[in-house]
Amino acid sequence: MTKPIFVLNGPNLNRLGLREPDLYGATTLAQVEALCHASAGGRTIEFRQTNSEERLIDWVHEAIDAAAGIIINPAAFTFTSLALFDALKMFPGPIFEFHITNVHRREAVYHHSYVSKVATAVMAGMGADGYGIAVQAMCARKDLLD
Repeated sequence: MTKPIFVLNGPNLNRLGLREPDLYGATTLAQVEALCHASAGGRTIEFRQTNSEERLIDWVHEAIDAAAGIIINPAAFTFTSLALFDALKMFPGPIFEFHITNVHRREAVYHHSYVSKVATAVMAGMGADGYGIAVQAMCARKDLLD
């Protein structure tokens, strides 16, 4: 049985399409989820969003046992959560850190990512459409945990 790819989303991403559309665009999280499924070439996608750090960490723990790879947009937890960093360090497969905006062109508070230190790849600045590219790239990897 082929393991799924977990696409995990952190705080405030449930407000996509409404929150700062000049920065994040008009695409909703439901549209992002549909794009991820459409881009997976038949592979199962576990698509989730939470505003809770605890729940996000629990999902990473679940992924350790059940996922082929993780695509994570940790949002604000990128820059604040050592606990998420520690959880991701335990995942033995590929991890893509994903951001809708180019965090390096934004305020300095967005320039230090704990997640980048454990990520296989970092993708930023491609807008919501970048999720589809991330899923396709993850599916193409030879080191997925199947």
